Amino acid sequence: MDCIFCKIISGEIPSPHIYEDDQVVVINDINPQAPVHMLVLPKKHVESVAATTDEDQALLGHMMRVAAIMAEKVGIAESGYRLIVNTGRDGAQSVLHLHLHVLGGKQMTEQMA
Repeated sequence: MDCIFCKIISGEIPSPHIYEDDQVVVINDINPQAPVHMLVLPKKHVESVAATTDEDQALLGHMMRVAAIMAEKVGIAESGYRLIVNTGRDGAQSVLHLHLHVLGGKQMTEQMA
């Protein structure tokens, strides 16, 4: 498979895992859009939210819970943070592997970009 996130998860492409469990890996985004910008990557390759099935419900919930745990760990839980899942070309999804952006560390604007 030629998926950059699968290669990061497997260690084929080195990237420090700031969190890992049996279902997900969390890394810092290499092109951060905020002082804190982490990616929650499921170990299971799923192309996007649109490609999920009923079997993926627990994984999706786990990704959200890990995002909250990581926000607490890095100190942005109290001040707040934004969670983003881009889906498809029009949704600005640049890597076809489901991932959850966790952004914080500054006041977010209401602008959708």
